[in-house]
Amino acid sequence: MQRKVPCVLMRGGTSRGPYFLASDLPAEPARRDAVLLSVMGSPHALQVDGIGGSNTLTSKVAIVSRSQHAGADVDYLFAQVSVTEALVDTKPNCGNMLAGVGPFAIEAGLVRAGNPTTMVRIYNVNTETLIEAVVQTPQGRVEYAGDTRIDGVAEPAAPIKLTFLDALGAVTGKLLPTGNLLDSIQGVEASCVDMAMPVMIMAAEAFGKTGRETPEELDADKAMLKKIEAIRLEAGRRMGMGDVAKLVVPKPALVSRPAQGGNITSRYFTPHACHKAHAVTGALAVATAAVLPGTVANRYVEPRGFSGGVLGIEHPSGRIDVDLVTDCSGAVPVVERASFVRTARRIFEGVVYVPEALFD
Repeated sequence: MQRKVPCVLMRGGTSRGPYFLASDLPAEPARRDAVLLSVMGSPHALQVDGIGGSNTLTSKVAIVSRSQHAGADVDYLFAQVSVTEALVDTKPNCGNMLAGVGPFAIEAGLVRAGNPTTMVRIYNVNTETLIEAVVQTPQGRVEYAGDTRIDGVAEPAAPIKLTFLDALGAVTGKLLPTGNLLDSIQGVEASCVDMAMPVMIMAAEAFGKTGRETPEELDADKAMLKKIEAIRLEAGRRMGMGDVAKLVVPKPALVSRPAQGGNITSRYFTPHACHKAHAVTGALAVATAAVLPGTVANRYVEPRGFSGGVLGIEHPSGRIDVDLVTDCSGAVPVVERASFVRTARRIFEGVVYVPEALFD
């Protein structure tokens, strides 16, 4: 016997995956994760028995419900479903999938649409943070068509503005989880920052790279990937997260000087392969590190002394801009909030079939 589970497949930013109402999934985490593995077809390199896309960027899930938290309209739980292992990680947030939460919530009847835009206040369950999403809703209906382009997506669409209100220490509770702006881990300098996403930032040149390599070129360097993973495991321990071998955080990022008119270049890992573009939450962490004197990222940001405003991060598919509001009254700039413009698209809606036994 199989059960029909309603879902909507959406592109959010440069990611894609099914969006579910929490009420349509088991409440108990282990059963819920078993259902998600079945939905996506994991573990299998091709995810041939599910709707996953055989890539970490297309093996993501958004679970949405009416919010139980003050100041929020909806709760959003993000799940990263491993492609090749029977693992579901709900530790991190995903800012790209976040872009689809507002439209999904409005069309699911969780939020009443305004005209011409609708503010959806989203509580991210993973990181216990609040995000405001402004969705285009002319005449009270979600509009997906538009002229906004984001690098990593072929077609333009309607803009969705995401503003992170309290992303500092989202997972570890501290902006600098190790207590340092700079750590030496296995002979490599790294800045461990937790701003929306725990990230360990290293210089591309520390691995003999320019920082402008393609994801394919970086993924082909197995010795480098092995070294990065060893550093990541130690960084996770130093950041207070314990054994992170089966977690996708912290995420590694290799930074270098910009070459295409941006302010810094980043190659972001997910964590065992280079992102084809750049994660939104990871971009917030890199941008925050870039304005903190003493970090690895701050060495490479241009112009020198950048402390606020729109910071452009160059990535393999182009560029992602982070609008930083900083308090520069103290000795060190403090990022108070950050905004991004993303797009989303509703691809299909219907039901996905899951073995009934997973619900029993």
